[in-house]
Amino acid sequence: MVPLVDVHTHIYPPSYISLLSTRSKTPYIYQSTSSSSSPPRLIILPSDDDSSVPPSSRGRPIDESYSSITNKLSFMRQHSISTSVISLANPWLDFLPPSIAVSTATTINDEMESICLQSAPGTLYFFGTLPLSAPVADIISAITHLATLPHLKGLILGTTGLGAGLDDPNLDPVWQAVEKASLLLFIHPHYGLPAEVFGPRAQDSGHVLPLSLGFPLETTIAFTRMYLSGVFARYPSLKIILAHAGGTIPFLAGRIESCVLHERVFRDEQGRVVEGKGDGGSVWDILRKNVWLDGVVYSSVGVMAAVEAVGKERVLFGTDHPFFPPLGGEEEWASVKMNIEAVKGAFGNDVKAMEGILGRNAIELLGLEGRTEV
Repeated sequence: MVPLVDVHTHIYPPSYISLLSTRSKTPYIYQSTSSSSSPPRLIILPSDDDSSVPPSSRGRPIDESYSSITNKLSFMRQHSISTSVISLANPWLDFLPPSIAVSTATTINDEMESICLQSAPGTLYFFGTLPLSAPVADIISAITHLATLPHLKGLILGTTGLGAGLDDPNLDPVWQAVEKASLLLFIHPHYGLPAEVFGPRAQDSGHVLPLSLGFPLETTIAFTRMYLSGVFARYPSLKIILAHAGGTIPFLAGRIESCVLHERVFRDEQGRVVEGKGDGGSVWDILRKNVWLDGVVYSSVGVMAAVEAVGKERVLFGTDHPFFPPLGGEEEWASVKMNIEAVKGAFGNDVKAMEGILGRNAIELLGLEGRTEV
């Protein structure tokens, strides 16, 4: 049986918890000074930091599952996960001033390497974090350092890049360094959509609208902007994983392609009219050449759409741990069960395809062959 490999699993290492605990604006951790029994609250989304809500009720409660590697390993054993590629959860280091971004990134990345090193061989690897608020030269130096870490399997990246999105021409030296180092990019949402999109009653349903719709659409827009700006034409060897099965990309890729084919005016970086988009391929070409999708989509319909978009060899299993925990005290995480059953339901008797998504695809993509126990 091919081992179960989790490519979408997060942790806030102790140094990051300490960082958020010193802050008083988003992102931050609030700990009540009047009640030591009240759990800390994680406030990372702008919508969480509502001044009309008491701080002790903002965001979400956090426990050791967010920061404890012992808890992570226990979760893996409980769900028969052989290997996890851990990554710092959003909002990463986007909010840091340039003066401390590089040192903080180095501390966190070295901490992640140490965590992986101290675990049993083949159990943990990680996606590194970049100091994106630092000067570009420092970001490139960070990539060079990260590429030397034995347990590194790529980089996790939000959708804002240097602050102007992933189609920003100023990111080109970063894309070039990533491509040169042959590092995989895991693109993950955080900022969602403007709050007004969800209307005045959005808070009545908690995080449902921003997480179920805002996050996937953020990913969809970020990838489409990369595609339209020719990132994949300039850096054809760039490899990316899109979180949450690519948002709505599997469903909307055809519409994107149609709009591109029927658009009369495209402009270059200087605003000059050009003949066409000039990226050297259709959106379908890019999806099949440069893109992998995780399977954190909770339904067979979503898994099948992901497979149709990129191919069954390019969809990867994930859990999104420690988010979406059980609420009723049960031990098994319904979110994990839903994702496993979605993969199994999508393929019926095609055991090879099912095992590919649950583990083999990640083993081959990340070079885990021979180091992961079967």
